Amino acid sequence: MKILVDEMYDGLDDDLKKHGYPETESVKKLINSGKNLRSDFSVLNYARDNRMILITVDVENKKGCDENSMQCITISKNSVLELVLNELEKFKK
Repeated sequence: MKILVDEMYDGLDDDLKKHGYPETESVKKLINSGKNLRSDFSVLNYARDNRMILITVDVENKKGCDENSMQCITISKNSVLELVLNELEKFKK
């Protein structure tokens, strides 16, 4: 399973590799290595051409994935907040 992590969550690629997803790449690291991935269009094309699941916070990227039947996981501030709130609940018990 190939995964592409959007720039906002650089470092998540390393965590995913440690958890059994070795074919995970970071948009930020790809840009730093010389890939031309500065626009949403380029990121979506890269993910599509390499048959990758895109992990993103960008609503426009999510729309692009939906419109083009691409696999995508959207991370939002709400999902992070929900995770933190769930974890904080454990301390109340």
